[in-house]
Amino acid sequence: MTNGFGTKRRDFIGSLSIGVVTAIFIFIVLLLFVVIGNILINGAGVLSFEFLFDEPRNNMTEGGIWPAIFGTLAVTLFMILLALPVGVSSAIYLSEYAKDSIYTKIIRTSINNLAGVPSIVFGLFGLGFFILFIGKNIDEVLGTGLVFGQPAMLWAAATLAVLVLPIIIVSTLEALNSVPKSHRDASYGLGATKWQTISNVVLPQARPGILTGVILAISRGVGETAPILFLGCAFFLPNLPVADLCIGGYCIPMINPTEQFMYLAYHIFILSTQSANPTKTLPLQYGSTLVLIGLTILLNLTAIIFRYRFRKALGRI
Repeated sequence: MTNGFGTKRRDFIGSLSIGVVTAIFIFIVLLLFVVIGNILINGAGVLSFEFLFDEPRNNMTEGGIWPAIFGTLAVTLFMILLALPVGVSSAIYLSEYAKDSIYTKIIRTSINNLAGVPSIVFGLFGLGFFILFIGKNIDEVLGTGLVFGQPAMLWAAATLAVLVLPIIIVSTLEALNSVPKSHRDASYGLGATKWQTISNVVLPQARPGILTGVILAISRGVGETAPILFLGCAFFLPNLPVADLCIGGYCIPMINPTEQFMYLAYHIFILSTQSANPTKTLPLQYGSTLVLIGLTILLNLTAIIFRYRFRKALGRI
């Protein structure tokens, strides 16, 4: 009787726990649909070709948000280009080369602590380290005047790269550790060196997990506002941060990382808090938010497609 009662009690508690978790999940999903639906209803009417691809006018009450879209894409691109090699290399070192020592434990603890630092602290760090220390020293060495020692897209991207670095490192570590040890042993048995094993056996199998880290990093970086407040982000900047690279008689337009830029998350923040007429700019806020959500989904979808292809190539689907 006691065993039967205990079993029924455990079954009841288990069923209750599953029901509570399911209810919470449904509530979160419904809340997400309500938020996105509200943004979609209020922002869809603003969307147009002019709104997406025109420059802002009249203190951002007219025109479009193309410079903000361009700046967001450019900063995100530079962020991934800076964070991905460092994050993957760090994870390879910790997973494949580092021994289990106090030094390694300190590194892992530091990575975990870095993930918990408030984002505004990263902004102050970027201002002090990248601009006032690295940038000004580069200007002094090159004698270029005030070029690198001022807020710019490069330093904003570098700061966001530091922000998302723990995400990429942890995701890559999980992906590397998921590769069976027998695959490494088989590679060593065939006479491959350690680096040949890592580059030809381990990394190809870990690519889907690495791209998962890239997806999370993009989602985190695109939506951040605090880290770039002091790093060159401007509210009203109609001109794109582009410069012509001339080689011989040919000139190629390229992104200029030393220029200031517009950023969608910061643009929405200013519209909602600093606008002289918040009622007039409210549709613009919803429209810009909808574009930011769509842009994030588009960037993530691109990484998901690559991840799917890598998984399909590995025969994991």
